Amino acid sequence: MTTFWWVMIVSGLATFAIRLSFILLIGEREVAPWARRALRLVPPAVLTAIIVPEMLLPGGELDVSLSNGRLLAGALAALVAWRTRNVVLTIVVGMVALWLFKAVLP
Repeated sequence: MTTFWWVMIVSGLATFAIRLSFILLIGEREVAPWARRALRLVPPAVLTAIIVPEMLLPGGELDVSLSNGRLLAGALAALVAWRTRNVVLTIVVGMVALWLFKAVLP
């Protein structure tokens, strides 16, 4: 159990140090427009890299059928995000749809 806490503390300090380094090194400087545009794309890219494999590969196997509740809920959430551009509504609709699909689909 002690190892777990050491890993958590070191990981937290490393994360803090990485973030602090950007603040200290770039904090007062103007970021180039091309870099600012590129940095704006990082959160969607990371979220996509996390979410898409979970939707398409439940259980480790490719499943693009209508019995894949994760894929259906993700598609519905994507539709809500596209139409409303409301993050909270997208999350709520996606989670409720996922719970419903998991309860109804085999």
